[in-house]
Parts: sequence; structure tokens; C-alpha cells
Amino acid sequence: QVQLVESGGGLVPAGGSLRLSCAASGRTFGFYAMGWFRQAPGKEREFVAGISRTGSSTNYADSVKGRFTISRDNAGNTVYLQMNTLRPEDTAVYYCAGKFSLAVVVLTTRAQYDYWGQGTQVTVSS
Repeated sequence: QVQLVESGGGLVPAGGSLRLSCAASGRTFGFYAMGWFRQAPGKEREFVAGISRTGSSTNYADSVKGRFTISRDNAGNTVYLQMNTLRPEDTAVYYCAGKFSLAVVVLTTRAQYDYWGQGTQVTVSS
């Protein structure tokens, strides 16, 4: 089992940048596929980015490709989401998610993940 704690959210003007962090507990972080999701008011939680347990593979939602980068530090039990050129439509609560996986795969749907953080608010002003 793993516990996930996000940080790094805040208020930023359009065009700005933020880096979100997700710290994981436990000693098996390197066996977890990780992802970032977001949920805006009145909308479904949606996939943003995913990374395989080794960090060798990544996947992004079309809406963030070229602007967001997911990465991980297995020694430090942390996954990151670097967000550049932020837009007002990126405003949402961002959630970190994890799934134990022996396979080196990227997971892209909510149903595939077992563990979730509490979320961190990102607000982009226009």
C-alpha cells in the first residue's frame, strides 16, 4: 500500500509555470505506475499524464502535450508534473494516482489506478 501527498499548487497568471510534486510513502515506489489527473468544477476527473514505473515511458492528454512534463525520482519516492504555458482552462484540482505494476506500462484511465492523493488546487488567472 502507498500513501500519496501532492504539493505545489497555487495561483498563477496565464502563461506562467508551476511544478507539482507527489510524495509517496513506502519502499516499493519503483514498482508503481504513476499518473496525474485533474478535475475542474462540474466536470469529470480527467487524465493529464502518466509515467511507467521505471520512468522510461510517458503519455499525455492532447490538451497538455508540449506544455506539461511528467517525471519521477524513484530514489526520492516522488513524481512531478512540470506545467508550463498555463491557461485558464488548466484550472482544476490536480490529483496524483498510483498502481502497483510489475509491467513497465503507462496507465491512462481512472479505473486502472488504486491509490489517490488528496489533490492540490491549481488556479490560472486570465
